[in-house]
Amino acid sequence: MEQVTTLFPPAFPALALAHFMALLSPGPDFFLLVGYAVRYRLCGSIGLCLGIAAGNGLYILLVVLGSGLLREVPLLFAVIELLGAAYLLWVGRQLLRSRAGQVAWEHTESARPSLSRQLLLGLGSSLLNPKNALFYLALMTALLGPDVTMAQQAICGVWMTGVVLLWDLLLVMLIALPQVQRRLGNLIWKIERTAGGILIGFGGWILWQFVVT
Repeated sequence: MEQVTTLFPPAFPALALAHFMALLSPGPDFFLLVGYAVRYRLCGSIGLCLGIAAGNGLYILLVVLGSGLLREVPLLFAVIELLGAAYLLWVGRQLLRSRAGQVAWEHTESARPSLSRQLLLGLGSSLLNPKNALFYLALMTALLGPDVTMAQQAICGVWMTGVVLLWDLLLVMLIALPQVQRRLGNLIWKIERTAGGILIGFGGWILWQFVVT
């Protein structure tokens, strides 16, 4: 039990839940995966999953390497905390504004892209979205706090990267099913609103902790 406590920070459950709720919210990566899964099934989109996970992992690595410098400047760390909380609140608010609607699925008959092309597309989609970096910065600094160790950060980073990969693989396998393609459009807005409410809760909790301490 002591070893588990050493490897996982106290805020790990909150971080894991916030990260998973963010994955439930459709963004550029999601719609890229949807398009390829509909047209090319798993064989034509598995490279996208690997590329997106690699991009997320790179952002997490950059946050871990730079977080030690942030902690040496308490004022800067406090600013990052507030920015992280504000970002979570902003994302949550945007998600809560989601409205019911039907996704227009497009079926295009064309040649399946190569694995290398899929990898580049997935990596580009992840790295060219600056919100990914800000989101991970918010999670790794604001939620974990200043006392987290490098080993704990590494464990959290491996966890989140692995969850991104597994979730994306699950998505493309499910989206390739015809019955899922017909029904997914009616569920997206509900998923977004749920995720938005939870992210707002985390942002509010961060602000409350900042005020009371």
